Amino acid sequence: IQLEESGGGLVTTGDSLRLSCAASGRAISNYTLGWFRQPQGKERKFVAAMTWYDSITYYDNSVKGRFTISRDNAKNTAYLQMNSLKPDDTAVYYCGARQQLGSILGVQDYDYWGLGTQVTVVP
Repeated sequence: IQLEESGGGLVTTGDSLRLSCAASGRAISNYTLGWFRQPQGKERKFVAAMTWYDSITYYDNSVKGRFTISRDNAKNTAYLQMNSLKPDDTAVYYCGARQQLGSILGVQDYDYWGLGTQVTVVP
């Protein structure tokens, strides 16, 4: 499966963005999808995930209540709706995919990655 993120940009505090993760090669309905972010000079960290087998969602505490992960299997695309953006949300955002059951909160848990999309939030 190949993944391609889009939808990033430069916004101001309080704005919203919707990131997309378009998949090709395989159907995303069989994959757990995760969103991670990596601020410049820092490590990549978990943001949100949705399992394929029961569609349960998971969020990091820093984005809970502001971000929403979703998927459209017909379009083979996952989304990350980001509201009330803050400067601390500035990072490159990556989507990842995995098929196996198990942990989904770590970078090492995902087998496939996109190249990322930059989100910059200015005061």
